[in-house]
This record gives sequence, structure tokens and C-alpha cells, in this order.
Amino acid sequence: MNTHISEAGWAYALARIGFGINIALHGWVRISAFADFEAHLLKQFAESPLPAQLVSATAYLIVAGEAVFGTLILFGLGLRWALIGGGALMWVLIFGTCLIQNWTVAGSQIVYLAFFAGLLALARHDAFSLDAWMRTRRAGIAKP
Repeated sequence: MNTHISEAGWAYALARIGFGINIALHGWVRISAFADFEAHLLKQFAESPLPAQLVSATAYLIVAGEAVFGTLILFGLGLRWALIGGGALMWVLIFGTCLIQNWTVAGSQIVYLAFFAGLLALARHDAFSLDAWMRTRRAGIAKP
């Protein structure tokens, strides 16, 4: 790993790790209370045009997506694809939230989407992650 990390590298690490904790724990905490989470979503979407089976399936997608993408972002593993996947998950959440006209939550979700996009746009500053460590190792092995 690079022994000198720039301020931009540290700033990126601080933002990525904090965001990864937030997203990962959204998912991991919901696993133990999945039935309550699913019931809450079914109640919220009862008057929407979405069938209950789709809402239930989406509940699984949300919990798994948050846990997996958040954990990958936290550790910086497969970071590019984790950020893209997490952003796509936000599209699903925003779609559903707008469908039930919960504009306050939709606004919060747009902030999350912007954070995914910002981390992706600034990924060149990633210097403190498993991806960065593996890049450094590969570079060291490739040297004659």
C-alpha cells in the first residue's frame, strides 16, 4: 500500500468508509428484523399499483443490496461496481418512493444517489482500500 496518501486520498477514504458503514448497516440490521421491514413496506405500498409479491421481492433486493454493496464499499472491494450497483438500487428505491408520492424520503434518496455518484466520480483518489492494496501488490509483482 502507498505509504504516502494525499489529503484527497484520506478525504476519499473518510467519505467512502463512513458511507459504507451507513449503507451496510441499513442492510445488515434489517436482516434480523426482515419480517417487520417487509410488513412495513407492504403497508406503505398497499395503495400503490405494485402487486404485493413485487413489493415483497423488492424487500429482499433492498436488504441484500444494502448489505452487499455497503460492505463492498466499506472495504473498498470491487468499488466501481459496488458504487454502480448501489446507485442502481437507489433508482429502484426512488421509483417506489415517488410512486407513493413520499417526496420527503425521495429527496433523501436523491442525496444518497448523489453520494454514490460522487464517490464513483472521485474513485481515482481511492488509496486506502482492498482494491488499492491489490493494485499495489499487482504492480509490485509485475516489476522485474
